Amino acid sequence: MNGRAPCAALDHLLVAVLVVVSLTSPLAGLTYLLYAGYIVLVRGASRLLGMERLLAENCLGHFFAVLCLGLALSGLLLILRPRPLSPTVRAWREVDLDALRHNAAVLQAVLSPGQKLMAVVKADAYGHGAVQTARCLQRGGVRAFAVACLSEGIALRRAGIQGTILILGYTPPEAVPLLWRWRLTQAVADEAHGHALAAQGRPVRVHLALDTGMHRLGIPPEDHGAIRRLFSEKHLVIRGVFSHLCVSDDLQQSSYTQLQLDRFYDALSWMRISGLDPGDTHIQASYGILNLPPQPCRYARAGILLYGVRSGGEPTAFWPDLRPALSLRARVATVRRLNAGESAGYGLAFRVDRPTVLAVITIGYGDGLPRELSQRGGAVLIRGRRCPLAGRMCMDQLFADVTELPEVQPGDRATIIGSDGTSVIPAEEPASLCGTITNELLSALSRRLPLVYVDGRSP
Repeated sequence: MNGRAPCAALDHLLVAVLVVVSLTSPLAGLTYLLYAGYIVLVRGASRLLGMERLLAENCLGHFFAVLCLGLALSGLLLILRPRPLSPTVRAWREVDLDALRHNAAVLQAVLSPGQKLMAVVKADAYGHGAVQTARCLQRGGVRAFAVACLSEGIALRRAGIQGTILILGYTPPEAVPLLWRWRLTQAVADEAHGHALAAQGRPVRVHLALDTGMHRLGIPPEDHGAIRRLFSEKHLVIRGVFSHLCVSDDLQQSSYTQLQLDRFYDALSWMRISGLDPGDTHIQASYGILNLPPQPCRYARAGILLYGVRSGGEPTAFWPDLRPALSLRARVATVRRLNAGESAGYGLAFRVDRPTVLAVITIGYGDGLPRELSQRGGAVLIRGRRCPLAGRMCMDQLFADVTELPEVQPGDRATIIGSDGTSVIPAEEPASLCGTITNELLSALSRRLPLVYVDGRSP
């Protein structure tokens, strides 16, 4: 056997070890790139120390010397590497993935036989994180998702989300190559939009939107000519037909909702009689699921319900066993003590007539909270106790009156939405106080709020 064979084998083994070490972190990867430098250092050191026979000429000695040098440098680089900042040091969104799975299962159970849930994950899944939400639901069996725009659909495909991804909003015709590239399904906003999409000369999957009464997007359901012309377009691959109910959240306007339903199903019936396949049909959104009997459609689009909250305080025909998935939390930065007669905050709007203790909380309107919340009766939970907000909200901080909670310390957790012990502030509360709905409140939460996922399993 060639005498160099054992040395070559050791060299290959050494390179393999250093490659494995390099995978532990980008910094440790330098150990592999500097491999040739280690050999030079070992050989140079062996000459200076008079140990050439042991460290340079002996294959085994040379192997262990270079290996030890590489491992030592890797360990040093790992020790010196920058530590990632904890996402919970300031303010964060905390999402319960088990609640998402639970809600999806509960909603699926109330649908008609054969009907499937279409998860609406637009606006970063209403502030819950679109990618992780879609991954969680996909693992739970959901195979259809709805987004608002092209970029949201592409982001899901890049993250490995399979199945139908329907873009509910407008996409310009020149973006058809991207729709085709990412296998996305596009809503047809009106007849002209459909023809413009087809004119790009590339097959594009679409769902026809029918304007049954909201007058936002869609083709009038009685315009059979327009519908037939769109079905005749060579490059429109019509996979579905849908509409949107505009007052399904109001039980007092059920007659208008029934009018929309009648127009929708009449159009579907005409299509089938005319030999046009409407494909996957859907008309129920969240409140359509709550307030209507099961519908003979392929999908029901669940948005705000999927996240376990109501849009507002409207009465509903029923309310399933849903769990709020999102909590919004921050930290106490410092505690301030005010004497009677002193004021705090912008405009000195908060004035006290007794000794008062304020906690400064590390979240503000720059994080997406409504600025008026602190002056409209908003509160936070600290150590399981409800503490009223005080003064004017700042961009990055707000005040909470903790006079009745003297044990509050910097670093304590403050809950703006969610539970702490037995106390709860539901998302509906701050939304109602500020005259809005939870859809807006949650989707307005800033991307600078890290997402922390809580789950018994890996998300």
